[in-house]
Amino acid sequence: MKVYESKDIRNVGVVGHGDSGKTTLTAGLLFTAGATSRLLRVDEGNTITDFDEEEIQRRITISTAIAVAEWKKTKINILDTPGYNIFINDTRGALVAADAAVVVVDGVAGVEVQTEKVWAFAEEFKLPRAIVVNKLDRERADFARALASIQENFGRTAVPIHLPIGSEREFRGIVDLIRMRAFTYTPDGDGKGKEGDIPAEYAAEAQTAHEALVEMVAEGNDAYMEEFFEKGTLPVERIHDGMRTGVREMRIFPVMCAAANHNIGSDLILDLIVEDMPNPTERGEITAFVNGTEAHRPIAESDLASAYVFKTTADPFAGRINFFRVDTGIVKNDCNLQNVNKSSPERLAHLSSPHGKTLQPITELHAGDIGAVAKLKDTLTGDTLAEKGFDITYPPVKLPEPSIAFAIEAKSRNDEDRMGNAVHRILEEDQSLRFYRDPQTREFLLAGSGQQHVEIVVSRLKKRYGVDVTLKAPKIPYRETVRGRADVQGRHKKQTGGHGQFGDCWIKMEPLARGSGFQFANEIFGGSIPKNFIPAVEKGMVDAAANGYLAGYPMVDFKVTVYDGSYHDVDSSELAFKLAARKAFKAAMLEAKPALLEPIMNAEIQAPVEYAGDLMGDLNSRRGRIAGMDTKGATQFIRAQVPMSEMLNYQSDLTAMTQGRASFTMEFDHYDYVPQLQADKVIAAAKAAKLGEEEEEE
Repeated sequence: MKVYESKDIRNVGVVGHGDSGKTTLTAGLLFTAGATSRLLRVDEGNTITDFDEEEIQRRITISTAIAVAEWKKTKINILDTPGYNIFINDTRGALVAADAAVVVVDGVAGVEVQTEKVWAFAEEFKLPRAIVVNKLDRERADFARALASIQENFGRTAVPIHLPIGSEREFRGIVDLIRMRAFTYTPDGDGKGKEGDIPAEYAAEAQTAHEALVEMVAEGNDAYMEEFFEKGTLPVERIHDGMRTGVREMRIFPVMCAAANHNIGSDLILDLIVEDMPNPTERGEITAFVNGTEAHRPIAESDLASAYVFKTTADPFAGRINFFRVDTGIVKNDCNLQNVNKSSPERLAHLSSPHGKTLQPITELHAGDIGAVAKLKDTLTGDTLAEKGFDITYPPVKLPEPSIAFAIEAKSRNDEDRMGNAVHRILEEDQSLRFYRDPQTREFLLAGSGQQHVEIVVSRLKKRYGVDVTLKAPKIPYRETVRGRADVQGRHKKQTGGHGQFGDCWIKMEPLARGSGFQFANEIFGGSIPKNFIPAVEKGMVDAAANGYLAGYPMVDFKVTVYDGSYHDVDSSELAFKLAARKAFKAAMLEAKPALLEPIMNAEIQAPVEYAGDLMGDLNSRRGRIAGMDTKGATQFIRAQVPMSEMLNYQSDLTAMTQGRASFTMEFDHYDYVPQLQADKVIAAAKAAKLGEEEEEE
């Protein structure tokens, strides 16, 4: 692979809603630039950036892949990112390596929920953007309608620099509004348009759009504005210069036309990336921590070498592969760098430039370039590599917590032995997953962004590592508590041939505020129970509370005060008082009105406005309480508190209700009482399960 200087590099994230054609557009750009020998297709499962088995089978992008194209002596690192909401976190994590974004919008659907989300990611990382209205060859595609949707959501600074020639199946070319020339294409051709005059029927529309574009360009420069008012237009060179400046300053977001499936418009998109998008050194300073202090540093080849690892994949054959962006200096093959986060040395043998699943060997990577290296010892996503003595770290990208968890169970003892190691390797690859054991239910839980996300992990466990597991809904971690007070005696007396057992205690039980846990108080006076037996009373209470009373769930948020009792000089022991406390606990349950508690989750749903009524009705049917609503553009944000038990299948139900156009996040908030009707069902199910276990043991 050829080595490029920083000024000749462009890092571009291709982002957009799922199924807007990002991978197909990437395939067209690669073919037009000569990086592939033919036009590859998602339907044929042979694209450079969708190479994972699951991606080929499902025909969707699951994780970001990088491909390289050369256009006009410039290296373009294309980051093809996921667009479906359950994989969108990977997009956010990868955009830290980009210097600009191409936002792909479906020419039929216009701006969708995830389009807004990825736009917000680009805003967060301060990325210049261009917008490609794709699929203009599809039935019901309408550039004007899509443009109206774009400007409604992103403002008038999203200005067209193209107009389509023809529509739907007749879409065959593009009017370039900067040069005022027409480009016609051969469908499924090499992506390079044939230049000519604008067809007469488009001349008036093109002139109007050209004037609007020139006005937008002139707005950012007083001299241009003066010339525009004087002459009514600007020379092409000035428009080019003004466009380049406006894009890089994020004052202008050019809107382009394409039909990626037939490779129409690829050359003009590549031209814009090279001519108008910034190279890494033009992005401005980046945030880093130098010697523990926050600093803002330029991306420069002349500095000491440092790189940020933004992605890790686990290959069953090559092992762990780290993808990184060189932020300062030059990283050379076989160099030794320090993992600053873990203070461990790493040797970067076999330095590569990633191109889909192929790692192309390269001798060195300059500041701003993207590379890959296999078999580093300790380095993972979020780590910083730097020359020894260069104490610099780059802040890792923070991803939201998973929204849904499933219980995961190995199918055989052999699978169980290998499951932990296999899951650990997948966790290194996917930072948005969590794997943990529930201390109460003792189940292993795998948490992800959605059901499909977790199912894909299970599929990978089997295909990559030969580990077979089953998924099931996790047990709800119910709790028990008391609503009333009790004043009871617990007395344990047992006489055997030798020493007997005697313990006697009087306790008061009362409820506490939610979240208080368990409190124990000793109010014994006069030695009715010796001090050395008091801890045994507490231990007996703790043990009894751990197994609950109603349904076997831990008892919480209550206070026990031991205030009286009696003992025997010979027969009393710690065990006897422990058993006496357990009896007191059971007696107290008859008076203290035990009740069941359930976890209540804070849920936030993002969906198109038209679904708001249906979603609120559905949340109400799940015993949810609406906490607030906000509207941003065409997206409705609904916040609600809903019992966890009602949200186990919410991902699939939400997808069905909104045709996959909505997403949600969920996190634990507090415990609350279970309504009696539901509580009776939970208690009956728990008793039936316990009875079944006892019968199995017999």
